[in-house]
Amino acid sequence: MTEAIVGFLTGVLASMGLGGGFILVVWLTLFAGTEQRIAQGINVLFFLPIALIALIMHLKSGLVNKALVKKCIFGGVVGAVLGTIGSQIIANDMLRKLYALFLLAFGLRELFSKSRENEDNNRKRVSGSENT
Repeated sequence: MTEAIVGFLTGVLASMGLGGGFILVVWLTLFAGTEQRIAQGINVLFFLPIALIALIMHLKSGLVNKALVKKCIFGGVVGAVLGTIGSQIIANDMLRKLYALFLLAFGLRELFSKSRENEDNNRKRVSGSENT
């Protein structure tokens, strides 16, 4: 039952683009006793059908910038190949530490940086009040 709940939460967050894989990898490594490298492989396999469903729904909603995707896709494919090779070379313990540092860095960035949306709204308010 726990696995189904973790799968549900991961699927919801992943389909929203909020890093559902984070929950799955953390749960697999900390609570299910899975090796980091294997947990990452499970996460990729788990993510594929979820990503396909989310992509279809996001395309239908007009939430995909196709021009930007075309600019990023080559680098993403090359990065995926190099990252996979790197994960096979790096020791599991080091991989866990790198993953933790990555999560920590992004978490701190999110906590202490203003979002672009808030900055844009603040600029609009300030420029709107100056014009009146």
